[in-house]
Amino acid sequence: MKVILLERVGRLGTIGDEVNVKDGFGRNFLLPQGKALRASDANRAKFEAERQVIEARNAERRSEAEKNAESINGKTIVIVRQAGETGQLYGSVSARDIADALLAEGDKIERSDIDLGTPIKTVGLHAVTLNLHAEVAVTVTVNVARSTDEAERQAAGEDLSRKDYNDEEEPFVSLADVDEDELAEGAEDDGEAAAAAEEAERQEDA
Repeated sequence: MKVILLERVGRLGTIGDEVNVKDGFGRNFLLPQGKALRASDANRAKFEAERQVIEARNAERRSEAEKNAESINGKTIVIVRQAGETGQLYGSVSARDIADALLAEGDKIERSDIDLGTPIKTVGLHAVTLNLHAEVAVTVTVNVARSTDEAERQAAGEDLSRKDYNDEEEPFVSLADVDEDELAEGAEDDGEAAAAAEEAERQEDA
């Protein structure tokens, strides 16, 4: 499908460009969102007649998005969810959840503005891009935690996604806590074992 862009769309092009797109992308997104017109003689004439109005409207939207970006860019929002010991969420955090959390703080963001890709499924700090306009993008941090207390600890740099070692697992032992004689004996045993293995190998080769 060939369309005339009414605003900048990713890497496709900018206002007035005629580009080829997949039929589904054109019918389900570009056309209903008012981002493009089907490329035809009638629509080309319509676009040229309204070009100045379209460009002025786009500039106004960009200016408004830039103002919103100043207060949103770099913001951190906290979303509390239930999760297992490994940090895996029992559910997930979607674009709608992020939009709702921002709305609760006074930032009106459409779900379609949130470039999430796949839902968030683990606790932790997640950088998420918001496309406020085709030419204006900002980044927010989504702090997903089991509680507000854990969210504060994560914000301070603590990693809560790692499962804590339990008592049944072998404890970590620092070399500073091991007697030097024991280390020497262990090294000697290892050396004798290596020498014996080497001698046995030579006998087999003979």
